[in-house]
Amino acid sequence: MPLAVYILGLTIFSVATSEFMIAGMMPSLTAAFNVSITKVGYLISIYAASMVIGGPILTAILIKMRIPHKRALLSLIVIYTLGQSVGAMSNSYGLMVIARIITGVAASACIGVALAICSNIAKPESRGRAAAVVVSGLMFATMLGLPIATVVGQQFGWRASFWLVVALTALCGIISSVMLPASSKPEEANLAAELDDFKNIHLWAAYATSGLVLGATFAAFSYFSPILTEITGIASNRLPLLFSLYGIAALLGNIIVGRLADKYMLPITTAGLLVLLAALTLFALFTQNPIISITAMMLIGLVGISMNPVLIIRVMRNSRAGPLVNTVHTSVINIGLAVGSWLGGLAISSGYGLRAPLWVGAMLAVLGIISLLPYFSYKINSPKTCYTKCE
Repeated sequence: MPLAVYILGLTIFSVATSEFMIAGMMPSLTAAFNVSITKVGYLISIYAASMVIGGPILTAILIKMRIPHKRALLSLIVIYTLGQSVGAMSNSYGLMVIARIITGVAASACIGVALAICSNIAKPESRGRAAAVVVSGLMFATMLGLPIATVVGQQFGWRASFWLVVALTALCGIISSVMLPASSKPEEANLAAELDDFKNIHLWAAYATSGLVLGATFAAFSYFSPILTEITGIASNRLPLLFSLYGIAALLGNIIVGRLADKYMLPITTAGLLVLLAALTLFALFTQNPIISITAMMLIGLVGISMNPVLIIRVMRNSRAGPLVNTVHTSVINIGLAVGSWLGGLAISSGYGLRAPLWVGAMLAVLGIISLLPYFSYKINSPKTCYTKCE
């Protein structure tokens, strides 16, 4: 695996840490800006919305300007670093909102360009493993970035956490400028060619599966805490340990999926969805049993968000694997995450109880399996094959 792939993973870790870190410093930000905890929570939503809407627009602009991938990535890192610096110096809620919009847009485009570079520098038969390394930055941001940022914020103030991310991102930019190869020439950045990919119905089918996998996962994950404490009867002080185990399971799943995605794309996607469906169903049926509930939770971690490498490979095989396609894929994943969480909450507020999000997740997993059914007639295990009848 080229060293540059690991550098890309570290870069994604840096930008993703900023997305999650607000969750660990809500009391501090509430006091600093004299706003409600709900408004502080909106800073996470604003970041996600900026990724969904602004990321593809910024990526399209970069492609239209025919900026090579490496230069585009470095430009995005600079924009992100400046936005994060604005957040660190914010003395009002409005200025923090502006900082979150800037960093959210830059982060989304950064992920898309990083995956495009990854596709260029990795061998075709190793793209799944390479993508797994890059997207592992997202998981490490949850497992390490969020706890570290929280501890730093508690010890030195919330601004210190922001400056820490600024320093890490700037370091990634310096390393990337030296270590990353020139992944494409200016003339290869063609917006018309990338837009042409979106005429492919199989690309949209791949997007749909991705959204459903993440929707099924986060419909349940968003409500693990109340489900485990109020129904399963697990003490709240045990939740950090369980979430850590969940994160470890997700990282392990990411490694396994990454190693198998290139050769067994459809079987891995199908098996993952089937296990996800089984885990969600068992969790919903036996919520009061701690052993079954915890086991199901770990299985959801193993086959939920960890499916990203194989989902990315499927998108790459149905497109030119350019930055715009990858950025839109990031947006689709964020939409799936948000819709899954919203549907789970809607089911609870409609009076169906705390188990309802688990059933919502199971139904979304079923839809994910259905989205794969038309492709079982295609031989797509080899990296050299595609969903359409290749000429």
